[in-house]
Amino acid sequence: MLPKKIETAMNKQINRELYSAYLYLSMSAYFQGLNLEGFAHWMRVQAKEEQAHALKFFDHILERNGAVKLEAIEEPAAAWKSPVDVCQAVLKHEQFITKSITTIMDLSRAEKDHASGTLLQWFVDEQVEEEANATLLLERVKMVKDSPGGLFMLDKQLGQREAG
Repeated sequence: MLPKKIETAMNKQINRELYSAYLYLSMSAYFQGLNLEGFAHWMRVQAKEEQAHALKFFDHILERNGAVKLEAIEEPAAAWKSPVDVCQAVLKHEQFITKSITTIMDLSRAEKDHASGTLLQWFVDEQVEEEANATLLLERVKMVKDSPGGLFMLDKQLGQREAG
């Protein structure tokens, strides 16, 4: 049986993961508007991953005889100043998600909920990868700044990202 405190925290995390998907879709639309199709593709793949993350929590709650409670998803931003600004927002958001996962992990340890701890360890590892990818993206965008050629090359590379 899933402890109530963890059920509540995981339901909040489902909302955060779905918000993440909305945010990345919004970023995808922003990049599409700039004709940066590779950046748009990268963000769309990211959005799909976030939806899958939400479903991992969703399924875990149900498998442990908990109750899933879906709440309204906050509207994400729709405009940014520049590609650098978007990538900074991505990193900041991933750091927020890492903190949220860590908080739930701490709760699972306090509640001695080892089954949730196993799931959460996967997310802890995933967030290391997410932050590394976001940092790399930000650093590369900063390198090219306003160079159309550099931005084009990076856009082409990002367009080759495959769903993980």
